[in-house]
Amino acid sequence: MQHDKFGIYLNTKKSKAMRISSPYWIPSGKEWVLLNNDVNTTLLKIRELAKEKNLVKEPDKIVWGDWSEVPKRS
Repeated sequence: MQHDKFGIYLNTKKSKAMRISSPYWIPSGKEWVLLNNDVNTTLLKIRELAKEKNLVKEPDKIVWGDWSEVPKRS
């Protein structure tokens, strides 16, 4: 299993966060960044991490993403 890839991902272009705990949904592409490996991270903490890492211009606008935005891996 790829448990080291499970966690919270942030789409830096759309300011959307995703909780990933399945190897079939691990996002790929430059716009997806693994923020941390804790799938229970709160949105408040996600915004703080994004601000610390300077990943988005307006971290307060980060929201939870939708599964349709993460292409399924085959």
